[in-house]
Amino acid sequence: MNFQEIVDILKSNDNFTILTHKSPDGDTLGSGFALWHFLKNMGKKANVLNSEELPDRYSFMYEGYASEEFEEKFVVAVDIADPNLIGSRLAQYQQPGAVDLCIDHHISNKQFAKKTYVDGDASAAAMLIYKVIKASGEKMTDIMAKCLYTGISTDTGCFKYENTTPEAHIIAAELMAYNIDYANVNRMMFDVKSHGRIQAEQQVISNMKYYFGGRCTMIVLTKQLMAQCGADQSEFDGLASVPLCVEGVDIGITVKERHTDYYKISVRTTDKLNASEFCQRFGGGGHIRAAGCEIKGKLDDVVKMLLDEAAKLFE
Repeated sequence: MNFQEIVDILKSNDNFTILTHKSPDGDTLGSGFALWHFLKNMGKKANVLNSEELPDRYSFMYEGYASEEFEEKFVVAVDIADPNLIGSRLAQYQQPGAVDLCIDHHISNKQFAKKTYVDGDASAAAMLIYKVIKASGEKMTDIMAKCLYTGISTDTGCFKYENTTPEAHIIAAELMAYNIDYANVNRMMFDVKSHGRIQAEQQVISNMKYYFGGRCTMIVLTKQLMAQCGADQSEFDGLASVPLCVEGVDIGITVKERHTDYYKISVRTTDKLNASEFCQRFGGGGHIRAAGCEIKGKLDDVVKMLLDEAAKLFE
């Protein structure tokens, strides 16, 4: 497909459900709500769904949003590479053929939708939604621009990650021309931290483990630790970048307890290693430098599995 074909599909359908991935971040929500505003401005009916409560830090995206009652006719997934990422609370959309269109930028996309547009070179899914809106000829509004800018900024680590492309800068610059208060967006996304987040950082840094001559680091976030810190769940996802901040580290692994004996794994790597390939060995995937997976089991066993696999990288 090309972007004009996506526009034609969207214009010829109605009663949309827009799916965003669990553990929602700025890109999936920015893409989802920008698309929602776009569809609403064309007179379409649409809802944005997520299997979890939306983080407060992204409230500017969904301020004034209210779900509508209608008979669902078309399902769009944004920034979702695998149906498992839709979440168990929305299990009906994990079934084959349940999603009509997927717009994504993960090279590990499972091609689970009836139609899929994937651009693995795109820094963020928000860039693809931007191109859809531009191809449509419809007006880009300030709130659409703010949602899309947030998606690009958060997925590129405020434009410092290796996935940041010249095109990401160009699109971000065009979005900055709208009334979006981009400086405050970046401040809220990257600089402002709650007391709970600060406590969490102190805990994980003091308990960070080093392996393989310091080339691998790991932090573990248990439910008990997170409860003690009292931070919003979404704030802990930002800790995934901490292990790779240490000099000499090539792979940083974050183990986050989601449920009893069920862990979310976030992996970050330098240009020497492939994070997506590492996570694919556990049924996950993502980007070359940032990827994730989920593993069931006792914590000690999960840690051992990860370290056994990491050891192969340094043989």
